[in-house]
Amino acid sequence: MEKRQFGRSGLEVSRLTFGCGAVGGLMTAGRADDQDRAVAWARDNGINHFDTAPLYGNCASEENLGRALGKNRDGVIVSTKVFLGEDDLDDPAAAIETSIEASLSRLNQDHVDLLQLHNPVSPTFQRGMSAAHILEVVVPAFEKLRDAGKTRFLGFTANGDTDDLHALVTCGQFDAAQIFFNALVPSAGTAIPPGYPAQDYRRLLNVARDNGVGSIGVRVLAGGALSGATTRHPLGMKVVEPIGSDTDYPTDVVRAQIFQPLIAAGHADSLPELALRYAISNDALSTTEIGIATLDELQQAASAVNKGPLSADAMADIRAVQKGFVGNTG
Repeated sequence: MEKRQFGRSGLEVSRLTFGCGAVGGLMTAGRADDQDRAVAWARDNGINHFDTAPLYGNCASEENLGRALGKNRDGVIVSTKVFLGEDDLDDPAAAIETSIEASLSRLNQDHVDLLQLHNPVSPTFQRGMSAAHILEVVVPAFEKLRDAGKTRFLGFTANGDTDDLHALVTCGQFDAAQIFFNALVPSAGTAIPPGYPAQDYRRLLNVARDNGVGSIGVRVLAGGALSGATTRHPLGMKVVEPIGSDTDYPTDVVRAQIFQPLIAAGHADSLPELALRYAISNDALSTTEIGIATLDELQQAASAVNKGPLSADAMADIRAVQKGFVGNTG
């Protein structure tokens, strides 16, 4: 699988990142042998980045990833996260240190390659923090851990107010950002017109690239909506709230189905393939994270990414469909 430079970090990251979250569910609720087989297949087929967090499955994801990776970590890039609750804000530095030490124990390693803040970046979001507060209290604690060798690079999940997200991407303190980008919520990668039913991230992917920040595209399947099906795998989250979309999950599924004629036209073999290849068609994106429930889903995702970006005609047809969403919130 193709690897790309990850911002200014010097890391080379596979175009596809193995997501270990609960939306797909394999690494939080799957069987150990299925998890081990999927992680081994990923490594054997050039996928070198594995992304996890304590919140995924109440720490189960980190424990399962640590076991599945085994003792040989050569060539593997691991990222995890820190989430600060209200009680942690009295002494965030201590809470951050406690969190990473516990994560390292579960992962069975002495450091991670990337440590990311998991809280929303907004003073108005539930459990969110403003960019100014993050720079004041989180960044110094993260830098201390980096200096101590507990992490190599620093990042954050770019969920929050657009102004605050841009402030963190351009501040020079973060090496990476998880950025929400998909065919239903395209604004991190392209300009959207007024009335488009999604948050305007104002081309955050381009801003990240221009500031040397590695980007991890998340929710590229819109939590599963871009499969075009309402049914979910038993291992995955039963309810997935959209991020960035101004609508609800069932509406996002209906919108995804509007792309179906592009499959009949031969632009891709399935809606998930179309969605993944749409994401990697944006050259500003470093890597694309996918959550999975089965090895088969991982293999299909890898196959889609290995096919490369969509054609110019396919991208034009996608833009035409997206234009039809303007002004329509139902």
